[in-house]
Amino acid sequence: MTTLPSALIIPALAVMLDSILGDPKNLPHPVRFIGKWLDIYENAARKVKIDLRIAGWIAVLLFASTTWGLVELVTSISYLGVIISLYLAYAGLALGCLIRESRKVLQILESGNINEARKALAMLVSRDTNELDANGIRRTLAETVSENLNDGFVAPLFYLCLFGPGGLWAYKTISTMDSMWGYRTERFKDLGRGAAKTDDLLAWLPARITAYLMIFAAQFRGLNVNKAKKYFKDDARKMESPNAGWPMATAAWLIGGQMGGPTIYFDTVKDKPVLGPSGKLWDKTMIRALIGLCDKTGTIAAWIFIPVLGLLSLAL
Repeated sequence: MTTLPSALIIPALAVMLDSILGDPKNLPHPVRFIGKWLDIYENAARKVKIDLRIAGWIAVLLFASTTWGLVELVTSISYLGVIISLYLAYAGLALGCLIRESRKVLQILESGNINEARKALAMLVSRDTNELDANGIRRTLAETVSENLNDGFVAPLFYLCLFGPGGLWAYKTISTMDSMWGYRTERFKDLGRGAAKTDDLLAWLPARITAYLMIFAAQFRGLNVNKAKKYFKDDARKMESPNAGWPMATAAWLIGGQMGGPTIYFDTVKDKPVLGPSGKLWDKTMIRALIGLCDKTGTIAAWIFIPVLGLLSLAL
């Protein structure tokens, strides 16, 4: 049963730990376990030759419900459950790591070591970074920072505050499944369909909240708020994803740099829609401004979500 202290204190401490410590690299991260079980499931589904689209939808229901049930079970343990709840809440948030690693990529690039910058960036994105020049690295960094503000922090925090660690990890399971299978390639177009559609549904509201929170945060940072308000919705709707474009387009107009254009995924060039002012290249000052904006937006999200959604969760 959710209590007032657990509804407010656990998320607040989790946000603090994420900000201070970042990704718990030396601890058993739940995403790694989820990924291993998804690999086992995929191999089994292909061996038994089940319809992969059906197998994908079964996986969504099976893994999300199992994860939620297991989290509810272990967090209900007397005394120890509080510690487990805090760890799982903290491990499900990724803004601290995103900010830290993004600044690291920018710092390496500024030092002139473009090969190391490509390698560091490759740890944050699924696309090919081997041929990127300095402008390409900065643009890619801008895209991943803005998109992952929602995927890695705002959406997980939304579900944590609303449904506790169990709800957070049910969402993270779907998100992990989408990140592994949600590609329109020959291998994943059927298996990943259920995960992609479910992730689109679950991230729909948080993505839009993220965009508006970014605009609110930008009011205090001297950014292009009026242009963003005028253009970000139209640009957001250009993307194939119903959600990714919202924080990306908002960031592109607020900071004044182009996102989108030719991008390499799995050795294939994909011409992504242009977001923001066309032809405007990202420089180091703009990237720093974007990172600062995302950091501030995350803080505002926490200040709003924890009391509002935490209290709402008590009524559910």
